[in-house]
Amino acid sequence: MDLKGKRAFIAGVGDDQGFGWAIAKALAEAGCEILVGTWTPILKIFTTSYELGKFDASRKLSDGSLMQIKKVYALDASFDHPEDVPQDILENKRYKAASGYTISEVASQVEKDFGKIDFLVHSLANAPEVKKPLLETSRSGYLAALSSSSYSLVSLIAHFGPIMHTGGSALSLTYLASERAVPGYGGGMSSAKAALESDTRTLAFEAGRKWNIRINTISAGPLRSRAAKAIGFIDKMIEYSNHNAPLQREMTAEDVGASALFLLSPAARAITGTILYVDNGMHAMGVAMDSPAFASQEQPAPSV
Repeated sequence: MDLKGKRAFIAGVGDDQGFGWAIAKALAEAGCEILVGTWTPILKIFTTSYELGKFDASRKLSDGSLMQIKKVYALDASFDHPEDVPQDILENKRYKAASGYTISEVASQVEKDFGKIDFLVHSLANAPEVKKPLLETSRSGYLAALSSSSYSLVSLIAHFGPIMHTGGSALSLTYLASERAVPGYGGGMSSAKAALESDTRTLAFEAGRKWNIRINTISAGPLRSRAAKAIGFIDKMIEYSNHNAPLQREMTAEDVGASALFLLSPAARAITGTILYVDNGMHAMGVAMDSPAFASQEQPAPSV
């Protein structure tokens, strides 16, 4: 895959563990220039870690060089315009140290700094009440989850679409809880992922007709990322997947990075409005094979 001369903006990279970082690295391996949007409150932590070399091991590419991030932007995708930022956020010391972090401002600054981009990645999800069951989720918590995790895609496409090259593509990340009940994945996050998938289809039509860009989403399996650990039961989800998915292996961030590289690249030029499952086949299962109900059922030996 040769993406030399192409440029990507990846929204939602905060460390070197998650899917956003893996997608950035896969694109960099192909020669793509990388721009990053980092959540404003952790901007200093991320940039300091990057500059001090704490990510160097993770930055190493196959040719021995280190992935270069051309520029890191402060980004809070909960806000579209400066006037949307409430006073308490404006006065927060972590926000005072940054500027131009709303979606419209970041898009304008990217255009000013680099002109057009080719790829846009939405690696954003947040729900302040994610540990609460849906029945205990407040209205404000539910709406916050949808704002940060799904409407943010709509806004990013609306503001970055005009500065994307014709034939460019955008990608987001979803999860199986959008269509299956996953106890513990609360606070409105399952609803937000369902909205994200629905919006992917509508945006694929609207942005495809308006700017000739493609929009897809990857439904990824469980990963021990910083964000997933905050939910509190990621180890159990990984164990469950290992026991019940068709492929009995632990999924890696690199699996998602490789799939994202394909979907974003011209190799997938006829694919838009789709959900690609990168989860070792877990989405295809209708029963749990480690259930006591199947304990006596002999499993076929794998073919060699």
